[in-house]
Amino acid sequence: MLAPSSSLSEVSGGVVYPSSDGQPMADNTLQLEWIVTLKENLDVMLPDAFVAGDLLWYPVEGDNRTRRAPDVLVALGRPKGHRSSYRQWEEGGVAPQVVVEVWSPSNTFAELVGKAWFYGDYGVQELWVLDPDHHTLSVFTREGGRLVGHPVAESWTSPLLGVRFEVEEQAIRVFGPDGQPFLRFAELRARAEEERARAEGERARADREAARAEALAARLRALGVDPD
Repeated sequence: MLAPSSSLSEVSGGVVYPSSDGQPMADNTLQLEWIVTLKENLDVMLPDAFVAGDLLWYPVEGDNRTRRAPDVLVALGRPKGHRSSYRQWEEGGVAPQVVVEVWSPSNTFAELVGKAWFYGDYGVQELWVLDPDHHTLSVFTREGGRLVGHPVAESWTSPLLGVRFEVEEQAIRVFGPDGQPFLRFAELRARAEEERARAEGERARADREAARAEALAARLRALGVDPD
């Protein structure tokens, strides 16, 4: 089920909710690569969730100033489809359960604290903060009604999504619940194409088998033999 096309409008209830805050999606190519990789892999992994990158989230109806644009957000149980922003009151009141922030050199600790408070106040269950430059990961999980931060020394698995992170000295590796590593966008697209081609091959093979069986049945009937 796709989100309705009206979701592309910036107007809701007579109030304009801008689709852009004027900030760039990423400060550098490494940050962008991580944002796209996480967004695309999560989107494929979660068929029954809305996953977006750099989309403004408005949690309060009538308030177009209270907002954030997580690098990636995941709203479980919400339909996929295009939106100009994530307006929570139009999404059954469902807040994104997981948000991701990919650290860049321009980010500050105060900025992170502000985001963590915002996400905690408005219902986020997990916040993942990756620093791809320094290969570090911090996670915030909901405890006692607020988000509490934990640095990850070696590995961590998301209780909500089953995504596993392996933190090494020179790399952060991400794996889906099936144990398969997250792929870069080009690799993910190539795998999807391989799966499509394999499915088409299976359908063609099944069609050939069905045609062969029908031809055999026709020959038997011509000889007066009931193929059944």
